[in-house]
Amino acid sequence: MTRTSASVSSIGGVDAGIAQQAVEWWVMLGSGDATETLRAACVRWREAHPDHERAWRHIEKADQRMRHVSGTLGAAVAQAALRAPRSRGRRMAVKGIAGALFAGTGAWVATDPLAVQRLRADVHTGVGECRTLRLADGTTLVLNTRSAVRLSMDGDTRRISLINGEVMITTGKDAGHAPPRPLLVVTAQATLQPMGTRFAVRQGGQGTDAGWVQVFEGAVRVAPKASDHDAGSARIVHAGEQARFTSQDVASVTSLADGDGAWADGMVVAVDMRLDAFLAELSRYRRGYVRCDPAVAALRVSGTYPLVDTDAILAMLPHALPVSVASVTRYWVTIGPRG
Repeated sequence: MTRTSASVSSIGGVDAGIAQQAVEWWVMLGSGDATETLRAACVRWREAHPDHERAWRHIEKADQRMRHVSGTLGAAVAQAALRAPRSRGRRMAVKGIAGALFAGTGAWVATDPLAVQRLRADVHTGVGECRTLRLADGTTLVLNTRSAVRLSMDGDTRRISLINGEVMITTGKDAGHAPPRPLLVVTAQATLQPMGTRFAVRQGGQGTDAGWVQVFEGAVRVAPKASDHDAGSARIVHAGEQARFTSQDVASVTSLADGDGAWADGMVVAVDMRLDAFLAELSRYRRGYVRCDPAVAALRVSGTYPLVDTDAILAMLPHALPVSVASVTRYWVTIGPRG
């Protein structure tokens, strides 16, 4: 790449052509396939003109500012842009990324907190959406609301990366390979290896260093990131058990509760659940904000509720509990004491 001639347009004070060249380099280096030759070529481009280096530094600073929101944004946009063909689609992707990075990165993410998740993912679901996939190896995935996964099934190891949300996995036999290839499920905190099983993995929201695994059949080995240096921190979770894990360890294993995993069938099951916890779970499946007044937070909810209509569930609450439901709009609902 060489420096383009001066452009009459700019993005955030940086020549638009240079900004887009910098993004092209960033995309290629962030793809995971960068060679030493490519890295050296990028260094030469940066050294060719002070504006090149200035644009590059701007991207690095933007990436650092956003790590707490999205992980490494560079990897996210690289995956998205590299999937676009070298055509108008690719050019438009790079142009859009440049605009985001040089003219308001923070605003872009703040207005669409799932945008980076969608860029990084091969498959994702929206608010209140569940989606079922059957992979070539026979594995079945059910993605819960606001979830995203990245798939790598072509190598010696089958890999499912959970970027956000929750997924139910029924492992396939990988009939085309003998012996079957290992299947790994990777989250931000740990690597899980199922052993002929059906299980669910949930990753906490942005900034939450925690995940959960629930095993319905077989067993799952959970190896936190720390187990790379301490093999003793890995743990096997068996059928009928669940565990919370962080990047450091696996918390105490407990028994599954009634209704765990019911979301895969479009239901939420509450068994003597606190009202505030029930509303927090329900909020995952609807847009907007549901507030629980502390005065009623400790009330208990039991029952099985279809997730297809969360408004109907909220409307039902005053018939079952001494509460009121006040709506400014359907996107701002407060559950409080009955007046």
